[in-house]
Amino acid sequence: MYRESFSVPCSIIRGGTSKGVFFLENSLPPAGQMRDNIILSAFGSPDSRQIDGLGGANSLTSKVCIIGPSQREDADVDYTYGQVSLDKAMIDWEGNCGNMVSAVGIFAVQNNLLKPVEPFTVVRIYNTNSSKIIHVTYPVRDGLVLSQGDYAIPGVPGTGAKLKVEFFDPAGSVTKKLLPTGNTKDVINLNEKGSYTVSIVDSGNPVIFVKAEDLSLKGYELPAQIEGTPGVLDILEEIRSICAELTGIVADRSMATAKSPAYPKICIVSKPQDYTGTENRQVRAEDVDLLARMAALQKIHKTFAVTAAVCTGAAAKIEGTIVNQLISQRAKESETLVIGHPYGPMEVTVHMENGHIIKEGIYRTARKIMDGSVFIPHTKLGV
Repeated sequence: MYRESFSVPCSIIRGGTSKGVFFLENSLPPAGQMRDNIILSAFGSPDSRQIDGLGGANSLTSKVCIIGPSQREDADVDYTYGQVSLDKAMIDWEGNCGNMVSAVGIFAVQNNLLKPVEPFTVVRIYNTNSSKIIHVTYPVRDGLVLSQGDYAIPGVPGTGAKLKVEFFDPAGSVTKKLLPTGNTKDVINLNEKGSYTVSIVDSGNPVIFVKAEDLSLKGYELPAQIEGTPGVLDILEEIRSICAELTGIVADRSMATAKSPAYPKICIVSKPQDYTGTENRQVRAEDVDLLARMAALQKIHKTFAVTAAVCTGAAAKIEGTIVNQLISQRAKESETLVIGHPYGPMEVTVHMENGHIIKEGIYRTARKIMDGSVFIPHTKLGV
């Protein structure tokens, strides 16, 4: 019988301030072009509107998570993350998404990859992208992971169950080094566009930090204001591309936008100050330790990535980095760093022993939105 398409079971789950499509590993072909083509079709990419798929036409909602049982003794499930491009036929498999990892346990339990126990279940997750272990603690009742609760995170309406996310030994997630260039600061020369001092740190994900004032910004601007400032996005991408080469993520800076558009990430940082956030939220300088704005896929992130927060937490503890020099005195004396992003404060904890980052933690909420099947036209396979 002739069939125009075939179906693949999937779930749409919000994790933190992101939303993604989850697939069981055994429902897809092995890693390669066939699998990528199925996922691209499922999302409706390439198309900036993603009108013919499940993607939400935004980097925060164009994320894929592939989950399967783990063969490791220290993990219950394996989790592979991909950032699906909106306007290109590509998926960036280089890094991890800490927001989406908070939703992995919901999908794993519903698909019987582990049996939950009451009142709390710790799901041990092996992220295949970074080769790192992450634990997420979920409240459980009657065999189900709970989503409802009274915990709120900036950037998500309402409240949900408080989920503890812990990243173990997060340093060197992609480049295998906490300081990929060996320096706490590097100078990036853009010729007539000027020179920019940056700190490149890899913990959770590799991130480039640049001072807001060096970009002629105050640091409290909202995403639309930054994107509307002439030349800023181009400068950020040029800096990011050079740093992608310096860190070995790409062989040549000219390839960075096409081959690795999501990694390394780049953040604009500034000292604590009062600001008006998205939805007119008033944030006081004394309630944060640092202001940060992050670029994702050549746009300014509407909130702030969890893995970027993990990296910012690590950078705050490294003397000589831009972040360490800008944070409040309170943060220098504490394991906690509060980051002021466009929607409000975001807290990350950093536990160190003998100068080594043992683990970093953050709290999220997550909720399953849909279970079903996505239909893939045979013509989209392209192989």
